Amino acid sequence: MQELIERIRKDGKIKPGNVLKVDSFLNHQIDPKLAYAMAQEIKRLYADETVNKVLTIEASGIGLAVLTGYLFECPVVFAKKSKSSNVSDDLYTAKVHSYTHGTDHTVIVSKSYLNPEDRVLIVDDFLANGAALEGLRSIVEQSGALVVGAAIAVEKAFQPGGARLRAEGMRIESLAKIASMSDDSIVFCEE
Repeated sequence: MQELIERIRKDGKIKPGNVLKVDSFLNHQIDPKLAYAMAQEIKRLYADETVNKVLTIEASGIGLAVLTGYLFECPVVFAKKSKSSNVSDDLYTAKVHSYTHGTDHTVIVSKSYLNPEDRVLIVDDFLANGAALEGLRSIVEQSGALVVGAAIAVEKAFQPGGARLRAEGMRIESLAKIASMSDDSIVFCEE
């Protein structure tokens, strides 16, 4: 998606360790017009699927997921990284490693929000090593629902997650795919 690529070039910040900060417009502060355009592109890409649930993981994917759910006219569920006192014990769970934060989380979704008849689109801000996407797929599979695919804002295609999950048969549509990064440049797959 050219608009997202241009925004990454303009406002994205490259940090050591192949970290791309897009927090000024995507996942800390959100540019609603850009996010809505991204959700429209996701809707176009998955228009042939009968999506009746959107699933994401807290917190960075929620903004884009909500706009995507709005366009699909369906509920949005997000996997929580911790259990609060008002969440029942009837849960789907998956262990997810965050490479960015260097931590493991057991993410949870209440069993009342995913059902075998659901056709689930997973939405997230980044795909690199694929741990979050694998965890969300596991939760959907535990529920008996079907993952119709994943919509990713930014994929680091030079890391193994996307290729591995696609090889396993998962449909993944990424709005911006990065072929390589260095301390001062980003090369996108389309280039």
